[in-house]
Amino acid sequence: MRLTSFTDYGLRALMRLAGAPDQGFTAEGLAREFGVSRHHLTKVLRELAAAGFVASQRGAGGGVRLARPAERITLGEIVRRLEAAPALVECFRADGGACSLTPGCRLKGRLAAAREAFFRELDASTLAEIAWTPGESGRAA
Repeated sequence: MRLTSFTDYGLRALMRLAGAPDQGFTAEGLAREFGVSRHHLTKVLRELAAAGFVASQRGAGGGVRLARPAERITLGEIVRRLEAAPALVECFRADGGACSLTPGCRLKGRLAAAREAFFRELDASTLAEIAWTPGESGRAA
């Protein structure tokens, strides 16, 4: 499974916020720190706010912070919300797709089980476990 850059940026931003929970961050500052597009990161932060992962405050001392403790946010919850990629395979589409193998296919069940194992693993880890602060081991994510 491959995550989109949108999800990658969201995870990086949340990891950084979790590493300094009392500090406010700007989209521009985070984008510069990670070497990514400020425009794209701004969209990611908007989605994280809509999902209730971050809260923003304007003015001096403002910026983006976690909206709840990192210990109460699972990686699975984050990835499920941010990963808007197309279905893993055609038959996973909401409309069932048009695969001619669907009636007797034995692959779909295995792929579904693999996807669920992926999310089970992410559900078992919290954002607090992957919090990141500069200087730990180079660049984030």
